[in-house]
Amino acid sequence: MNISGINRQLLEDLLYLGMESSDEEGNPVEFAGFLIEKDGVIDEIFLLPGTRSGDSFANVFMEMMPLNTHMAGSAHSHPNGILRPSAADLTFFPKSGNTHIIVGPPYDIGELKSWKCFRSDGSPRLLEVID
Repeated sequence: MNISGINRQLLEDLLYLGMESSDEEGNPVEFAGFLIEKDGVIDEIFLLPGTRSGDSFANVFMEMMPLNTHMAGSAHSHPNGILRPSAADLTFFPKSGNTHIIVGPPYDIGELKSWKCFRSDGSPRLLEVID
């Protein structure tokens, strides 16, 4: 699957989702979901039912994953602002595609700077933002 870019509106939505994800006390927590592509452009996120989140984790239940041949990878947040894959991310990435986005504070939705993209091995990946 050749991924050429990500839809700008979806990227803005991912940043907003990261900014708004919090627990009952209002503390920031991670979100996690799966990226879906169409014609080589990532344009949708699928949030799995039953995902559990905390300030430094988001556990997804892969058994809930739909059969979708257009899954490009994953997206999740790091509320601590460290926009690089953790050890847990590097274990998870190969199970869910080859394009993985991490968003984090300050969630600059207008500037689109609070995100990074990675391959399954954790190496940085350039991803064009498409209007």
